[in-house]
Amino acid sequence: MRKVVLSACLAVTAALAQYKLESAGAPPADLTPALREALAKEGSRVVAPEGKPFCEIWLLRKAPSGPETTEQNVSLTTIPHGALVGVIRFPARGADRRGQVVRPGVYTLRYSHYPVDGAHQGVAPQRDFLKIIPAAQDTDLNATPGYDDLVKMSNEASGTSHPAILGVWKREGAGGPPELVQDGEDWILRVMLGDVPVGILVVGIFHG
Repeated sequence: MRKVVLSACLAVTAALAQYKLESAGAPPADLTPALREALAKEGSRVVAPEGKPFCEIWLLRKAPSGPETTEQNVSLTTIPHGALVGVIRFPARGADRRGQVVRPGVYTLRYSHYPVDGAHQGVAPQRDFLKIIPAAQDTDLNATPGYDDLVKMSNEASGTSHPAILGVWKREGAGGPPELVQDGEDWILRVMLGDVPVGILVVGIFHG
C-alpha cells in the first residue's frame, strides 16, 4: 500500500512540474530598431513550473542563408556560422545548456557549431548551438563573427571561460505554431526560424 501511495505522489509531482508555453508579445523595446524589425512580431515565453517566466525567445522572421556547408554533423547547413538568428530575454536568473547561470537581461542568439577537437565528444548528436551574447554589446545584425570571437562575446554572458549556449537543430516535418515538448528531463521549443523548422533545447543540462 505504501508503495502505491508513493508512486501516486511521484506521479502527481511529475505532473505538476511542467513547463508551459505562452505568447511573449512584441520584441524588447531596448533593441536597435533594425533588429526589432527583423524579429518575429510575437515571441515565445517559457513559464517555469512555479508559474514565473523562465525565458522569452524571438527568432528572425527570415532565416539567414548562405552557401551550404560541408561540415559534418551540422543540421542547419545553410545558416552561416556566426549569423544572428534571434533574441532571448531572461526576466530572472536563467541557465544555459551546461547549467551555467545567466543573469537577467536581453541577449542575442548567434548560430555556431562546436569544433571537432576532441574536447566536445558526445556533447550532442549534432554540432549546432546558439551562443548567448549580451544584446547591448551585439548590435550588428549582419555581422558573422568567427568562432573565437563568438566565444569571447558569449563569455560575457556566462561570466566564465566557457560560452553560454543553447542546443539547436533543424527538425523534421512541416512548420506550425510554436509548441513546448518534453523529452525526458529536457524541454524543447519547437518553433520556426523564418521558413525553417527548428528545435531549441531551452531547459535541460548536459551531464557528460
